[in-house]
Amino acid sequence: MAEVAALHESFYRPLGDGQYASSPSTAGPWSPKAQHGGPPSALMGRAFEQHAPREGFRVARITLELPRPVPVGDLRAEVRTLRSGGRTELLEGELTSDGERVLMARAWRVAGSPADTPRLRPVSDPPQLPHPQPAHTMADAHLDGYMSAMEWRFAPGEGFDTPGPGTAWARQRIPLVAGEEDTPLTRALTLADSSWGVAFELDHRQQFVINTDVTLALHREPVGEWLCVRSATAASPGGSGLALGQLDDRDGDCGRVLQTLLVADR
Repeated sequence: MAEVAALHESFYRPLGDGQYASSPSTAGPWSPKAQHGGPPSALMGRAFEQHAPREGFRVARITLELPRPVPVGDLRAEVRTLRSGGRTELLEGELTSDGERVLMARAWRVAGSPADTPRLRPVSDPPQLPHPQPAHTMADAHLDGYMSAMEWRFAPGEGFDTPGPGTAWARQRIPLVAGEEDTPLTRALTLADSSWGVAFELDHRQQFVINTDVTLALHREPVGEWLCVRSATAASPGGSGLALGQLDDRDGDCGRVLQTLLVADR
């Protein structure tokens, strides 16, 4: 276990006109110069939510493409509407750094379901939120960015370096954007890219393993600051990896996380 690093005010500071300064807390486990996928995913989700909002509509699914590492630097968010109908909207957006695309995304924004829609739960409830735990480490990782900006509580006997399917509760220690309240969508997106990291079934120290994308689908809005992800990974020789995460809050099932994993020799 390790001590929690000094925290910054937020993941991002707004600069105006869709531009944001990234704090060192956005840095991922692989390099202090490259962001973890969670904060920029949430920044994109925030941009979708703020783009021409419609009463009674919600983002039900968002897919984020990660063509290259997102640098810890200034970012610009842009969103456009591809299709707008009476019950659904398809949105498209991107984050750029120095004019270069570093993240692309599409999202379906849909009208909320009727009050008499059945409440279906196809999976079991998550385990109870564990008691506070010492800060978790990860072998050969940069810990002073995103890893420390999140509070992690794993199931007994589990951690980032424990191979196999995993279960972890997590919450942000800092807000996404300085001076602004986080939303259910941004909280879920801040965590979603960590899904396959909770289930390190492919040895990222022996092989090069990285996700190329993140899809988050929510059948309802997550409630509260604590979210639980239960993750497992499938992989095949000559193929790729596929990480599937079950997303819960304290009320139970709220969505799924899907990630494609590139697996290659180092």
